[in-house]
Amino acid sequence: MMTRGKLGFRQPALFHASELSLVPTSYRAALANPHWRTAMEAEHTALLCNATWDLVPRPQHANVVSGKWIFKHKFHADGSLERYKARWVLCGFTQRPDIDCAETFLHGTLTERVYCVQPSGFEDPAHPEYVCRLNKPLYELKQAPRACYSRFATYLTTLGFVESKSDTSLFVYQHGPDTAYLLLYVDDIVLTASSTALLHRIIGALQQEFSMKDLGTLHHFLGMHVQPHDGGLFLS
Repeated sequence: MMTRGKLGFRQPALFHASELSLVPTSYRAALANPHWRTAMEAEHTALLCNATWDLVPRPQHANVVSGKWIFKHKFHADGSLERYKARWVLCGFTQRPDIDCAETFLHGTLTERVYCVQPSGFEDPAHPEYVCRLNKPLYELKQAPRACYSRFATYLTTLGFVESKSDTSLFVYQHGPDTAYLLLYVDDIVLTASSTALLHRIIGALQQEFSMKDLGTLHHFLGMHVQPHDGGLFLS
């Protein structure tokens, strides 16, 4: 199983619930804890590196979407703490449906102007009054799921995958003796192939195009526990 995210590997460490920092309910509370502050900095840096927006003066009469920080603990399959995660998300309810919900993406890139506030706590000191003119979709932006799907699906076709007619989340690769199936759900991917060589080739191609993290053998997906066996998979 793979997820879009930064590549990286960490040694697991077991934590008791009492050792975990409480999930903050505001960015101001998060700033007081070095773990959450580091997570926010990592998220902000990733957004900047991805050229997610350009800072511009606030246009007159523009609808500027508000945003907020959300926080969570991420755990390994064995229950040990993987990392502290912070995400800057937009408040979709502040979008105007007649303006912001149009079909504005082309392969994950905005073709219509959408503006949002700068991430709380990370306002540009030289231009704190500026707003972000989005180049890429952000979480909770109403257009984001379709934009991300379109971008990913388009690239899969260049690798030889074909979208299933019965399920648009399923993509099939069939070339001679080689077969692979890829299931896409939001930003989670389940991939299986007829050979290890084919599996690694597809993973390598995806990692060249997207920032991804290989989670290894599938153990959990959509709330289901997955147990691999020689004869197949057991779901519970």
